[in-house]
Amino acid sequence: MSKQPQPISPMKNFFAGGFGGICLVFAGHPLDTIKVRLQTQPKPKPGESLIYTGTIDCFKKTLAKEGMTGLYRGMAAPIIGVTPMFAVCFFGFGLGKKLQQKSPDDVLTFPQLFAAGTLSGVFTTAIMAPGERIKCLLQIQAVSKELKYAGPMDCVKQLYRESGIRGIYKGTALTLMRDVPASGMYFMSYEWLKNLLTPAGKSHNELSVPSVLFAGGMAGICNWAVAIPPDVLKSRFQTAPEGKYPNGFRDVLRELIREEGVASLYKGFTAVMLRAFPANAVSVLQVYHNSY
Repeated sequence: MSKQPQPISPMKNFFAGGFGGICLVFAGHPLDTIKVRLQTQPKPKPGESLIYTGTIDCFKKTLAKEGMTGLYRGMAAPIIGVTPMFAVCFFGFGLGKKLQQKSPDDVLTFPQLFAAGTLSGVFTTAIMAPGERIKCLLQIQAVSKELKYAGPMDCVKQLYRESGIRGIYKGTALTLMRDVPASGMYFMSYEWLKNLLTPAGKSHNELSVPSVLFAGGMAGICNWAVAIPPDVLKSRFQTAPEGKYPNGFRDVLRELIREEGVASLYKGFTAVMLRAFPANAVSVLQVYHNSY
């Protein structure tokens, strides 16, 4: 394993991560909207057909009915939260590495990098859970033809009025189940790919832009390969009417498996993977150049 670069300060990680996060939202939100709509569309009744048959069909129908703005539904929520969320994510990763290093020159093993990544997933949940709840509700309301929320702030107000802070944080456990292992996989695979692409005797900050883009994009794919099943459960749970799933994700899981089979846990797979590479490549490139 080639030597890892000197750890940068957690504060520098904070600002670099925040800027990278904004880039990721702009690059990936249209496919995120498609993903959520595919994940939450109900099973058709006898004689009816699916609202969307797949990623391309969802894209065409959204564009035809709602224009480009339809693909960016709910983007305000992640934009508001993305700087602190990604900043905390990279801060958590930096802290996770520091906690395992006896000296700044210690080279961490891949399991240690995975552990540091999982800590970042724990850190981001407090921001991610309410942001995801608001985003998903805004993304699907045009499909249901019931424009209940005028925007992110109106959504927050109505959720708080109906269920208190618990309503805003609905889906927190599933967000943790998604982000803890997925973040570990992301950071571990990113560091592994950087090591693989760094010539002997060189340091990571000498990597070419294409190499950084490739490492970031592939790390995003590894992240989502782990994250898709809990993400499907989270999307369904967070957009369900209050009281539909009294036992939480277990009820969502049972319903999906019973009605649509195990494959239903990978709804939106194509949209997720199309989004994962370019969005994470753009994000990590910004982080990389702000970090070194």
